[in-house]
Amino acid sequence: MSAVLRSVLYMPSSNARALEKAKTIPADAIILDLEDAVAPDAKQGAREQACAAVKSGEYGGKTLTIRCNGLDTPWGEADLRAAAAAGPAAVVVPKVSGREHVDRMAAVVGPYTRIWGMVETPAGVFAARDIAAHPQVDVFVMGTNDLAKELRAALVPGRAPLVPHLATALLAGREAGILVLDGVYNDVKDLEGFEAECVQGAEMGFDGKTLVHPTQVEVANRVWAPSDDEIDHARRVIEAFEEAEREGKGVVTVDGRMIENLHVANAQRTLATAEAIAALT
Repeated sequence: MSAVLRSVLYMPSSNARALEKAKTIPADAIILDLEDAVAPDAKQGAREQACAAVKSGEYGGKTLTIRCNGLDTPWGEADLRAAAAAGPAAVVVPKVSGREHVDRMAAVVGPYTRIWGMVETPAGVFAARDIAAHPQVDVFVMGTNDLAKELRAALVPGRAPLVPHLATALLAGREAGILVLDGVYNDVKDLEGFEAECVQGAEMGFDGKTLVHPTQVEVANRVWAPSDDEIDHARRVIEAFEEAEREGKGVVTVDGRMIENLHVANAQRTLATAEAIAALT
């Protein structure tokens, strides 16, 4: 799986033209959707097209995943079995409610298929630590639309009603060392509002954002990419710290600020992200 998931675009797998277009969209990852975006009478065809897309090798360096229907639906088990056989980077599991829920999914896909768990219910938020600690879970995907519905909360600008619950899932993800993706922004024409929410998500600590339209990709890629100034500062932090270690100095400053191990770790993460992004282009 790519270490960079700035922009993760949902694409309806029942739409062959959309799947073809996805090959040229500069998103870091694609979620080939079999769930909400697909009508019941199109589920089987969507499953076949999603699996064919994964096997095609025509999506460059994009991370390809398949969002399956839940096991409580008529399509869920067949989705999981077909997806696991196709070999995507991961299966995306909706409305994960707890560790035992992931265990049931893992029993279907086998021990080698990676899982992205969607946190979009109160049960999922409360169980976030246990879910994140599952050995097959690599990523949390925040399902903000469903979470807001469950809470009877409004998706207002700034998302104040959701922020505490988003932060809870973020903490669980950080504790387990997995990536955490921010939820979607529904108004595809409001790129200014979308960018503001991306900035908020990046400042909160999310690793990237799930998207519902290709026009949102450029903004997400830009917000979650280190700037030239950030890259330059990261290099100077690492160089200054290494020089201080060689000289046996106990105190290091860069731009007048004291540098500690945590600043070096952040600088190393910045450079690793920049290198991973460069490898995608």
